Amino acid sequence: MKRLIGLFLVAVAGGAVALGAYKLMEQKRPLYTSAVQQSLPLRPVNYIPGAAFDQPDFEMAASISVHAVVHIKTEFQRKSNVYDDFFNLFNFGQGMPNQAIEAMGSGVIVDPEGYIVTNNHVVQDADNIIVTLNDKRVFKATIVGADASTDLALIKIEEKNLPFLSYGNSDDVRIGEWVLAVGNPFNLTSTVTAGIVSAKARDINILGSQGSVESFIQTDAAVNPGNSGGALVNLKGQLIGINAAIASGTGNYVGYSFAIPANIVKKVVGDFMKFGKIQRGYLGIRYREIDDQFARDKDLPSVKGVYVQEVVEGGAAEKAGMKKGDVILQMQGLPVNSGSELQEIITQHNPGDKIALSVFRDGNQVDLSLTLLNENENLAYTKDNQIIIHGATFQHITDSEKQRYTINDGYKIVHLDNGLLRNSGIREGFIITAIDKQPVHSTQDLKEAFTSRKGGVLVEGVYPNGMRAYYGIGL
Repeated sequence: MKRLIGLFLVAVAGGAVALGAYKLMEQKRPLYTSAVQQSLPLRPVNYIPGAAFDQPDFEMAASISVHAVVHIKTEFQRKSNVYDDFFNLFNFGQGMPNQAIEAMGSGVIVDPEGYIVTNNHVVQDADNIIVTLNDKRVFKATIVGADASTDLALIKIEEKNLPFLSYGNSDDVRIGEWVLAVGNPFNLTSTVTAGIVSAKARDINILGSQGSVESFIQTDAAVNPGNSGGALVNLKGQLIGINAAIASGTGNYVGYSFAIPANIVKKVVGDFMKFGKIQRGYLGIRYREIDDQFARDKDLPSVKGVYVQEVVEGGAAEKAGMKKGDVILQMQGLPVNSGSELQEIITQHNPGDKIALSVFRDGNQVDLSLTLLNENENLAYTKDNQIIIHGATFQHITDSEKQRYTINDGYKIVHLDNGLLRNSGIREGFIITAIDKQPVHSTQDLKEAFTSRKGGVLVEGVYPNGMRAYYGIGL
């Protein structure tokens, strides 16, 4: 094999190690480099009350997490395009043209009913996904949901009462905190390594696609090919991240590894389980980070915050009163000093969620309350599976309401903000039973009617007092 000259931030943490022959390919020198530090091996140390100082005890966290981390083998009929980005160190095709390619990774059980989170790049385009538990039982898995922009995927096996990891709060993770990386590097099962959190909110530009979310937890816990999708846990044994990438000039660990924060993981997994896809909220702004020169050019008092360059017309930010030239200082009580920090906070919330912001404007701090919208700026889901369209929040009616109003089905407007529906004369409490003479039975019926049709629609329904009404709504 040729010696690799260098590589710019490859994500080989996860695992695609081909079982067939492969060779290293020459690449440009990496922009991220690190010196290999020699250190004594870490050993679990028991807590001794009264000692001059307490050594970290990794044993409990390791014993909790190894049983909830699984080995994932994927089979491909052809090399997936995603590996061109994440794994171009390796040459996968040494057999017959139609010979299946096998790759390896890790996953974390996050629900006892068989739900396992891993990296999208571990399972994307796979023809078969085989999961091996720590107790050596083997299952075939199916994909529940996958998202390239966060590099997360949720898969499921048909088994119950499985050991699983609980989520920790990744916002509370501190630089210097001890952590463990648990996974299956080099096809070795149940491997635990230790390190500290080196940095937070790292944007390493590895996902590349527009709209991607990168706000990694950086650690020096050893992570190697096969670790992708594995767990990063704190000393309580709580999941604080999903290992995804390493900074390396060799394809193997040399000092830095990166994990997707657990708060993002929890939100994405919840969306996959509830909706089958991610419900992403949008601020409706274009922003830039602030450096010293920019602060001087704009006469800003400091380099803190994120500068709002543009506010999208009709977007969530404009509706909340945000203006071009504002500097976002805090969101949800957390400081925002980079685009990755802003992305991390927004990614944890759904369309329809309210976000508290503090901005610097004209020498003063201004507090705003903003309701996130989706990419269409008119449609969102709430945590209670309500749907928001054109400022109206809909909720599926109950069986008792069907009987009370003598209707087969419908969606009630439980809250109404400014928008097309309010402007048409509709009021809160109205139950839509049909649109353009077609019965409304699902959120998909509402979405299709209000977001896909042109010109206008005829809405019919009933109010709680029994009065039936018809409205023509221009779109």
